Amino acid sequence: MDDVYRQLFCLFIFIITGIVIGILFDCFRILRKSFKTTDWITCIQDIIFWMLTGIIILFSIFKFNNGEIRSYIILGIFFGILIYMITISKFVVKYSVFVIQKLKKIISYPINIIINILKKVLINPLKKIFVKIKTKNNKNLQKQNEKIIKNQQI
Repeated sequence: MDDVYRQLFCLFIFIITGIVIGILFDCFRILRKSFKTTDWITCIQDIIFWMLTGIIILFSIFKFNNGEIRSYIILGIFFGILIYMITISKFVVKYSVFVIQKLKKIISYPINIIINILKKVLINPLKKIFVKIKTKNNKNLQKQNEKIIKNQQI
């Protein structure tokens, strides 16, 4: 009878492990929806997800079931992921993306103000100076070209 309780405890632990894997999966989904990434970064994220998932599963198997793989372990993980995905996953992703988008706007506002000030104070005056230097150099080149042409005509 003690063995049955131990197996039920392990099933419960692996349901929790499945929920943790579902949360980890949603973390990567939230990142992808909040920040646009290139294909190779997505590939790296996938590799990181599967490595972390493997570590979580192996840790759970060795910690709670002495390294023995049983069918109830796989069922527990599957049901844990399923329970999480059906119940709260949609809300977690939706509201997390919403919060991150708002934080991005809040953070980007003062940064944009600073960038605009720097453009007005530093970049625009430097552009004017470079344009003046360029036009002065162009005038000097024109004068030199005119002298060369006059010398060739003589």
